[in-house]
Amino acid sequence: MQKINVLKMTKEDVEEVFEIEKLVHPNHHWSKDSFYNEISNNLAHYYCSKDVNEKVLSYIGVWHIFEEAHITTLAVHPEFRNLQLAQVLLIKAIEDCYKDMVKYITLEVRESNIPAISLYEKFLFESIGMRKNYYQDNGENAIIMFTQNIWYDKFKNNFQTLKENINKVEACYDE
Repeated sequence: MQKINVLKMTKEDVEEVFEIEKLVHPNHHWSKDSFYNEISNNLAHYYCSKDVNEKVLSYIGVWHIFEEAHITTLAVHPEFRNLQLAQVLLIKAIEDCYKDMVKYITLEVRESNIPAISLYEKFLFESIGMRKNYYQDNGENAIIMFTQNIWYDKFKNNFQTLKENINKVEACYDE
């Protein structure tokens, strides 16, 4: 089992995050400045997972706006997929939502990104609509996904089960 740390993204992480961003989204990706701006935004919560050598393996960004959170980005380095890193980051993001009394979480995902859609559905996100021609690189549609109230027992129980079933990595969450 691989040990990883989930840490608040810092300016020092942006170079590695940007390299992952370019690998995951080669034709249209966020700029370094976008990440620098996001980590200094008071509404934003950005985290990285790192291995024991401090190498960034994945990252997530979430905005908290009153009772709603919006996942802005989530990416895993291609060499480290299928290690539950996206799940670990979603767990951290949802725990932050509980701390900030957020009730609902939303996101957009490419309609062709079946692995991501499956992951979000595992966390009880549901499709509530479509944004036509959302992605600038190829005009692909985005599926809008939304959770029920995360304070409802169904969501909380499912969330607890998902946390207990992380078995490919040992995650240490740092504040």
